[in-house]
Amino acid sequence: MFKPETYIQRRKLLKKEVGSGLLLFLGNEESPMNYRDNTYHFRQDSSFLYFFGLDSPGLAAIVDIDENRDVLFGDDIGIEDIIWMGHLPRMKDRAREVGVRHTAARAAFGDTVRKALTAGRSVHFLPPSRTDNALVLSGLLGIPVKKIKAKASLEFIKAVVDQRLYKSKEEVREIEAAVETSQAMFLAAMKLAKPGRYEHEISGAMEGIALSRGMRLAFPPIVTINGQTLHNHSHGNMLVKGRLLVADVGAEAASSYASDITRTIPVGGRFNRRQRDVYEIVLAGQETAIKAMKPGVMFKEIHLGTARVMAAGLKDLGLMKGDGEAAVAAGAHALFFPHGLGHNMGLDVHDMEDLGENNIGYDKTVERSSQFGLAYLRMAKELRPGHVMTVEPGLYFIPALFEKWRKEKKFREFIAYDEVEKYLDFGGARIEDNVLVTEKGHRVLGPPIPKTVADIEKACHV
Repeated sequence: MFKPETYIQRRKLLKKEVGSGLLLFLGNEESPMNYRDNTYHFRQDSSFLYFFGLDSPGLAAIVDIDENRDVLFGDDIGIEDIIWMGHLPRMKDRAREVGVRHTAARAAFGDTVRKALTAGRSVHFLPPSRTDNALVLSGLLGIPVKKIKAKASLEFIKAVVDQRLYKSKEEVREIEAAVETSQAMFLAAMKLAKPGRYEHEISGAMEGIALSRGMRLAFPPIVTINGQTLHNHSHGNMLVKGRLLVADVGAEAASSYASDITRTIPVGGRFNRRQRDVYEIVLAGQETAIKAMKPGVMFKEIHLGTARVMAAGLKDLGLMKGDGEAAVAAGAHALFFPHGLGHNMGLDVHDMEDLGENNIGYDKTVERSSQFGLAYLRMAKELRPGHVMTVEPGLYFIPALFEKWRKEKKFREFIAYDEVEKYLDFGGARIEDNVLVTEKGHRVLGPPIPKTVADIEKACHV
């Protein structure tokens, strides 16, 4: 939690941007694992956390722009709650911590909203990421659940995005704290990535380090020797020499700000020649992308520049052919690099994407492409100081995609299918860091985590 003035200023800017009406904020509720009192770890709604700072269930809030009044809704806990869960300060005291003077019982939230609707006032809400909050909004507003997201306020979304996209110094410090924990997690993974161990041993050790530092994982971890499956959350495979272990894991600080780091580790601690060749291409692509990060540059252009670097490397390996520029323009490189270069980061590891990817990463200056691969680019628009982005190129050998494209005789002028077929047992390689756009350029956040071939091999054998 930050100082009260931080939240006061955030809400002040929000009121100025939207102009009039009521802004609704629904905090998250507990989510049962199997029965009501056995719950998953609580995670507060990120927009609620950003503007109201309180990290516990049973809360809602309203920003009344017209009356310049912020109200926090929640109930003081009783003796039974204290017995089972411990003491919490009174709502008035908790509200004071985030600069809110007015509080009311949680049940009064619905009454306040209904009164505003009856009076014909504008009521703004954000698209909910959770079904239970969608049900609450549906009941209050009389909108079918399936239409809730479509009916969300674009003015409200835009105002939230305009603030949350730009990270303050205190927010960057929280992200860097998460990256610092990530460093310890990945150093441990590099030491443990030996033949005969299982993926879940590596994943469990990494999560344990986060927990031991008062943090948790920011998303379900990807720790796999089958890196060709981009979001592979299965951890049941034994590590085998000659395979690459792709570990895409993030820590989440107590403040809920996250890191998102990927490293590719040779099982047994040494890259073979083929692995080194492909890995060096990915590293060259990532280094090119990071160097290009600065204000005024379109992130889409950085993505395409990275693709051209990696396509040139693949051509040198004999896996691509023909004109590299034309190959990338046509999308042929997406056989190997079928995802976007990166995404925004902050309170969410994919920051604000619950508000709609196009509202975050696109604007009037750049439209989302329909081209395979490029269509998955989550952020395309101009970079500005305060943006925090992941930079995560990768190369993958996906048998099903290979067979589909070869059968369709797709991009035969650019893809050397007979040579690529020899790599279908390779898996994949990805490298990811978190980068702040500064006034004059960029800064890679947090302490360095080994990523050159030499540094990874050294870390594996420490």
